[in-house]
Parts: sequence; C-alpha cells; structure tokens
Amino acid sequence: MPNIIEITDLASPELDIYARLSEPQLLHYFEPQEGIFIAESPTVIKLALDAGYQPISFLLEHDHITKQASDIIDRCGDTPVYTAECDTLTRLTGFKLTRGALCAMRRRNLKSVTEICSGARRIAVLEDIVNPTNVGAIIRSAAALNIDAVLLTPACSDPLYRRAARVSMGTVFQIPWTYFDRNDHVAQLHQLGFRTAAMALDDDSISIDDPELYNEEKLAIILGTEGTGLSASTISQSDYTVMIPMSHGVDSLNVAAASAVAFWQLASHS
Repeated sequence: MPNIIEITDLASPELDIYARLSEPQLLHYFEPQEGIFIAESPTVIKLALDAGYQPISFLLEHDHITKQASDIIDRCGDTPVYTAECDTLTRLTGFKLTRGALCAMRRRNLKSVTEICSGARRIAVLEDIVNPTNVGAIIRSAAALNIDAVLLTPACSDPLYRRAARVSMGTVFQIPWTYFDRNDHVAQLHQLGFRTAAMALDDDSISIDDPELYNEEKLAIILGTEGTGLSASTISQSDYTVMIPMSHGVDSLNVAAASAVAFWQLASHS
C-alpha cells in the first residue's frame, strides 16, 4: 500500500536528507555502516532499484505520483513518499527536481579492486577527477563503449553523488566500479596483469590508433584531472602514453569527451 505523505512543514526532520544535509554528510549518515545517496529522476531511480539498492523514502511532485513514478511507488511497498507541488519542492531542496523525483537510498559496501577487475579486459581509471558531471559522463561512456569496469582514485568525486548519477543516466548502477584504497594505482594495475595507457600530451606519446594498443590482452586506460591532467609519476610508470590527434590548433579535449574517444578506439575495436 503506498504511503503518501503531504508535505506541510518544510522544517520536518524527515526531510533533512533532501534539504539540509550535504552529500558528504549523507555519505557518513549511518557511520560506521554505509550511508545514503540521493537518486534523481525516475530513470535513475528505476535502475538503482533494479540493481538492488534499498529505498529509504521518496520526494515527488504531485503529478508524478500517478504518472512517471507510479510504477516505482508500486514496487516499493510502504516506503514513505513525501509530496508537494513543484514550487514547494524547489524551495525545500534549492533546485528544480529533474523530472520531479528524488529517492534517498542506502549505500552498499564497495567491492575490492581485485573483485571488480576479475575477468575484465578493458578498464577505465579515473585519477583525481573531482567534477561530478565529468565522472558521470565518463561512466556513461564507459558503459556504452565496452569498458568492463571503472576504478577511481581516492580523490575522485563519488559516482553516487546526485549529479554524477544523473549525468550518467543511471549507468553507475550498471557498470562495475570501485575506489582504489591507496594511491599506488599504477602498481596495483600491473600486479593485476594490466598494461597501462596514460592519456596525456607528451613528447613520447603514441597515437591512440597505434596497433600495439589493440593487441594488449588487458589494458587500463588512465584519465587525469580536469586542470593538470595525469600526474608525472603516473605517466612515468605507465606502459604507454597515448594521445588523441588534434586539428585546428586545439590542444586537448574535455576529459569526458576524451574518454568517449578513447573507449571507442581502445575498447570497442580491440
């Protein structure tokens, strides 16, 4: 039976997770257990539910209860559904809800790097990428373009942050991913049998269409932070430094755009 609750008090403590707690606070909400993340839009919420994540509550515009989110409500039993008009929810959250729907969900323990990489041939490695939009876009490209798993260094933005998961169109719930627990990620990749391709503009770079790259049995494609790119130590430790040829005097692509080119070339054609 749906548990529909009309919002009459924006200061209600049950709404804190949507209105007054930051994403880092939600991350540690149940510490030492795993915390909370917020899924936004019916599409993302459905994919999270399909992946087995447990809902805590919903925040929905009135119209969505009987329309876009009706099947979500039906499959979640008596999970609380807090509802109001669009303007009220915008005042509550500070932003206009994408397709009028949010869902607070319980996080799960992340798998280890070794578990995530088991059986993988092509993986993406994100080094210190802090923009959640870029993280979400890279994960979407990885899921679409035959990448088997995504690994993130500890400084990366969380793929389950609301914006990252939304930009990924829910693919964060479809492709395996996890964090390295320390910063010697190139060494860990080598220990797992991967050859490493550092995406960087360097005097020693080879072109992304070099046949030697296609012939690698296991290849990790390493992408760097938005401002400075990959660290010098990552480049020096990697087996290859790889560049995407540019034209018209353009020196580089946004990391999310570069990831799509790299995945298409090195995973879809390997």
